[in-house]
Amino acid sequence: ANHHGTSPENAVMDLLRDTPHEIFALYFDMEPQNVCLVAEQPWVSFCSDAESLSTEAARARGGIHPRAFGAFAKVLGGLVRDERILSLPEAIRRMTSMPADSLGISRRGRLRPGHYADIAVFSPDGVAAHATPDQPEIYASGMRHVLVNGIAVVLDGEHTGAIPGRFIRGPGWRGSGDP
Repeated sequence: ANHHGTSPENAVMDLLRDTPHEIFALYFDMEPQNVCLVAEQPWVSFCSDAESLSTEAARARGGIHPRAFGAFAKVLGGLVRDERILSLPEAIRRMTSMPADSLGISRRGRLRPGHYADIAVFSPDGVAAHATPDQPEIYASGMRHVLVNGIAVVLDGEHTGAIPGRFIRGPGWRGSGDP
């Protein structure tokens, strides 16, 4: 606003008008103790709406939320190991079968015959999120292997370059095809 000699409100409106696809915002509106309080509630599950990107793609694109590189590691390392808010089995349930059931997504969230093989192999003692608002493209540590639809995306801690994910349609989608 100061740079353009206008009010903060007008500066925001000008940015939205002139660069609508380049606007990105992070809000810091929850205190850590409130995050813990919410996480303790038995009906709360964990998921992320962030897409999976390489560090190079994230840097080139800009405007990436840190959750793209550490949402689940933050739960496992922060809420489970460090804060002891949840047990490891309960946290895993809340990241897998619970959201799949809540969203009505079939054949996901459990290791069963006929289900898609989405698997993460990690070190409970070593898993940690490192992404920050200033450096959001830093991978979490402690993730040894990650399989998506049965295909290795992370193998021995290194990204394989595979992108086997697919769009999932839940029961609210009105069309044909497998969710």
